[in-house]
Amino acid sequence: MTVVMDGKALRDKLLEKLKLKLDKFEVKPTLVVVLVGDNPASKIYVNNKKKMADELGINSEIINYPADISEEILLDKINDLNNDDSVTAILVQLPLPKHINKFNVINAISPEKDVDGFTPKNLGFLFAGEEPYVYPCTPKGILLLLDEYHIDVEGKHVVIVGRSNIVGKPLSQMLLSKNATVTICHSHTKDLSDTTKTADILISAVGKKIIEENFIKQNCVVIDVGIFKDENGKTRGDVNFESVGPKTSFITPVPGGVGPMTIASLMLNTVELFEKTFAE
Repeated sequence: MTVVMDGKALRDKLLEKLKLKLDKFEVKPTLVVVLVGDNPASKIYVNNKKKMADELGINSEIINYPADISEEILLDKINDLNNDDSVTAILVQLPLPKHINKFNVINAISPEKDVDGFTPKNLGFLFAGEEPYVYPCTPKGILLLLDEYHIDVEGKHVVIVGRSNIVGKPLSQMLLSKNATVTICHSHTKDLSDTTKTADILISAVGKKIIEENFIKQNCVVIDVGIFKDENGKTRGDVNFESVGPKTSFITPVPGGVGPMTIASLMLNTVELFEKTFAE
């Protein structure tokens, strides 16, 4: 029987525990989110992050710059935030306007305040098999979800579809550290279904509907990271949930699966950075 993995329920459980911890803090962490431009989706994401932080008791601030801001001004602001002892965590909302080099911006964030876990130092720790200051939010949320449902990855073949720096690449290293056997597929992979059918656990993070019933073997665990609007305006994922679901042992829905875990991980990372600051 297929189990639909409830990311919302786990998010709520984790955040309830986190709020109890925060209630005991005399000084609260501060999360600063930098938003450049007026991308509607980015505004929604940023406002949701602030709302959740406020509900938990995390101090939060949104710094919104116009789309035509210079890269120099943005980098100067990040430097100011790095040197501000009252700021615990910094997040620059992507995507950025084309005239701004996102790698320069990410690289400018202090690794100790890098709540997304995307700076070269944090990713370098991860790929070297060492512990970064924090783990990237979406991969962290996926592993928390697998743990909640007692899905052991050790010795399992995990196939990841998507090789982004946000999900695919860091997730592969986190799974390897847990002794999974990992295969990464991407847009140039030939005969994709031939590979995905060998997966004990299939994780798709592409952003378009590509995973059909014939892409998986019986009782596969399927984690759907992709999210987009179809031609009817309905929120969908990479996986054809209706046809794939009955063949799986566990599957995440879209929405309500990985998405809630990503924002929960952001809050967890903020508090972890705060605790590490006081431990040093």
